[in-house]
This record gives sequence, structure tokens and C-alpha cells, in this order.
Amino acid sequence: MPSCYNGSTGFRAGRGGHIIARGVYMRGGIFRSVRVYLVSAAVIGTAVALVSTIYLTQDSLQWIAFLTGILIASVLAEAVRSSRSEWALLRRTAQLSSTKEKLELETSLRKSADEKIADARARLQLLDETLLTMVVLFDVEGNCRYHNRAFREWLHLKAEFIDGRHMREIFGTKAYAGIATAVRQSLDGQAVHYEHLQEMSGGAVYRLRVEHVPQFGATGKVTGFYFLAEDITRRDDLSLTAKSATLSAGDSGTDGRADQEMFLDAFFEQIGGRKDAGKQFIAAIEQGEFRLYCQLISPLPVNSGKAAHYEILVRLIEEEGSTMPPGAFFPLAEKNGLMPYLDRWVVQHVLEWASNPQNFNRDKGSLYFINVALATIGDPEFPGFLKNTLDELGMPGSILCFEVSDTDLSAYAPRVTEFIREVRQCGCRVALSGFGRDSVSFDRIRGFQVEFLKIDGGTILNMLSNPVDFAKVVSIDRVAKKIGVKTIAELVESDEIVSKLSEVGVDFAQGFGISHPRRLIE
Repeated sequence: MPSCYNGSTGFRAGRGGHIIARGVYMRGGIFRSVRVYLVSAAVIGTAVALVSTIYLTQDSLQWIAFLTGILIASVLAEAVRSSRSEWALLRRTAQLSSTKEKLELETSLRKSADEKIADARARLQLLDETLLTMVVLFDVEGNCRYHNRAFREWLHLKAEFIDGRHMREIFGTKAYAGIATAVRQSLDGQAVHYEHLQEMSGGAVYRLRVEHVPQFGATGKVTGFYFLAEDITRRDDLSLTAKSATLSAGDSGTDGRADQEMFLDAFFEQIGGRKDAGKQFIAAIEQGEFRLYCQLISPLPVNSGKAAHYEILVRLIEEEGSTMPPGAFFPLAEKNGLMPYLDRWVVQHVLEWASNPQNFNRDKGSLYFINVALATIGDPEFPGFLKNTLDELGMPGSILCFEVSDTDLSAYAPRVTEFIREVRQCGCRVALSGFGRDSVSFDRIRGFQVEFLKIDGGTILNMLSNPVDFAKVVSIDRVAKKIGVKTIAELVESDEIVSKLSEVGVDFAQGFGISHPRRLIE
């Protein structure tokens, strides 16, 4: 039989003990209830005794005085008890009222807190769903504890294949090896910034701007780090990777691009439902599955009143309505020789949009920068297409500025030179992108004219922390101004960099520190 122990009395009881205790409690309650009546009866009895004594003792003053004193004492005792009871009742009533008010206040605060938590949860969910930056939290073991939608879409994986997995499993062994040093620095408590060209295990190629932000616990120790990344893939990144793959294939005697091609075929079959990737890609263009975005190229200093320009970006819309980064579909177009087709689509739609008087007048004086692939540069029919489109829409070629990568110019100078000459005959401008990434050579731009030099984003990103990169930016800008070319800083990510670029005299800035990409055509 279960038993209980009363620590103050040493009483141990089973079920019978509980019954006895309950009986004692009930008797105590009965006593408290009749106590008032007993005291009143005692006072009345004393009064009766006093009257009887007076009658029997024939007005004995001693007995009268004695009994009168007892009566007065009883009356005073009863008055004191009643006063104490009334005071206790008032105190407990006040305590009860205070407790009730506190309970109502706590209930109100709890309700308000629940509403705020629900509102914050909705806001966080909206932020998680719409934030373009990839955000992942890794613990000290390298396992994923949180990730947002942008990261899932970038990897094309479901949440269950990411949650709790080690970053080596998520990124692949090859990609993880490329960032292992930065991971160690983050777990040592350092904030890390870098730009990284990453080839995933499936073959997709991305250039990422990455930031690691350490997370500290209550004791001050590192408990993990946040991995923040932006996809900034450029077309020349893909050509560099293709050249690297070709060299590797030549060294090993195997086809170094076989895995990449297999990945692209399987990938586009999944999103398009057809195995003919080339035809499916064209169908995606014709059916409006591509979208045009633009990113502001702001004059420096900001708000100087000078005309701003825009770089045109292309995104592929997937079945769920999310956007696919260029690193995922550019290799497919390169492989199937479709980049000239995609570039023509971009030029056509940009000019159609600009031909609307409302758009043209709103951004009067603005240029629209369009990256062109190496295959487009080598397409002999592209200049004719460009001229005919400008004539049909009645638009001046001067609103377009074609970007040619410094890498392509270095490797294919004659072809690039001819392309620049032909588009300039149509009135278009030319910009050289990625300038200073590997080396700085103004000899390469001799013999033809460009209006803009886009200083490599990796150099801009590190210019505040690396004196060599800062010196490179200053030197490029100084020489560019001497030869009459304007400079544009790429990957400008902070107000501090904007301020320093303004001091140097760089003409324009582009990056998330200036503006995020937005839809060109709604």
C-alpha cells in the first residue's frame, strides 16, 4: 500500500492516514465556523451570571465590580477579535484583488506576446521565402541547423536532404575542399569574406560572393557560423571552367566534360519533361519562361544627378515560380550552341521595352548593359540582326552597351576586335568587364575604343582590407581617365566601399550595396 510521510510530525500514513487527516481538517473547519457563536454565548452567559449574582448577593459591590470587570474584559476581547478578523478579511480581499489584477495583466501580456510571436513568425517566414541571399547555419561539427528557401532552390534539394547533414554531403567533397580553410577560420571566431568559383559535384558552375559570420554562445564560445552567399555567376566564369575541363581532359586522356553534359541533359529533362535539351531550351525562350531583370549602375557620388545605367540579367522561371540562377542554365546553352539565340532574345526584348515612350523618357540618358557570350561575338549574323532590330523599333543604338569580358579579349583578340567594330557602327557602346581580375594590361584595349572599364569585383570586394587591391583600383582609374574611359566598380557591397570609391574618383558603382536586381518587365 502506498504511504506518505509528514516531515514536520514524522507521521506516516497510507490511504487510512489520508482519511484521518481529511477528518481532522473538516473538524477544524467546523470549529472555526461555530467559534463566533461560542464567544457570543460566553459573553451572554457572563452577563446573565452578573445579573444573577447581583440578585442573589443583594447588591454586593465587590461581586458587582468583579463580574463587571469580567464582562468588560470579555467585551473588549470580542471587539479586538472582531477588529482583527475584519482587518484580516480586508487584507485578504486586497490580496485577492491584487492577485486578480496581476493575473489579468499577465493574461493580457501573454496574449500580446503570443500575437507578437505569431506576427514575427509570419514576418520571418516571409523573409525566409523571399530573401534572395542564401542563408545557412552550420554548427561546430559542420552540420546544417538552418537554411532558407534560396539555398534549397540553389541546390535543387528538398529540406530533408539538407537538415542535419554535414556541409561536405551538401556541397560535395570537391566544393567543400575549396572552402575548408574559410570554414576553419569561421570556427575560430573570424568573419570571412571571399569570392569563390565553385563547380558542384553534379557539374553546375557558380561564382559566389560568400560571407561567414561566426555565432557565439552565452559563454562567448563559437557555436557555429552563418554561411551567406550570393550567386554572381558570369558567362566568362563558364568559359574559364570549360577551358579548365578541356585541359584536364587532354592531360588524362578522358572527356573531362562528360559528367557536366550528362548533368545538364538529366537536369533539363527533369524541368522540361523532354530529353531534347536544345529544343526544350528554345521552347522555354519562346514560351516566356525566361525573365529579364536589371541592376542599377549608379554614378558616384551617389545622387549626383548624373544619369544612372542598368545591367541586364536573365533568369529562368521554374515550375514552382522560383528563379533559377544563371550558373544552372548557361552551361546548357553553351553546350548546345544556343547562347547567340538567347542573346538575341535579350536584345530584342530590351529594345521593345525601351521603345515604350514612358520607359524611354523615364530613364532618359541611361544605358542598358548586355553581356554577350563568346559564341555571339563570333556570330557573323549578329550585327545584321542588331541593326535591323534597331531600325524596326526606331531606337538609337546608343542606349545599348555590350559587355565583353577581359578574358575573351585576351584569348580571342581578333574576333573580339571585329565584334566591337561592328556594334559600334550601329551606334552601340562597349564595356570591358572583369578588368584586372588576373592581370592589368591596357595594351589589350589599344586599337579599338571602349567607353567603360568594369573593375573586377573580387578586387573591389577586398580593396579596404588589401592595400595591393586598393592600389590596383586607384591605378586602373587613373590610367582610364587619362585615355578617356569611364570606370565602373563591380560587387560594391557596403557604404564604406562606396565612400572610398568616391574618394578615388571611380565614375560608377554596381552591387548589392547600391541596389538589388529587380524585374525589368513586369
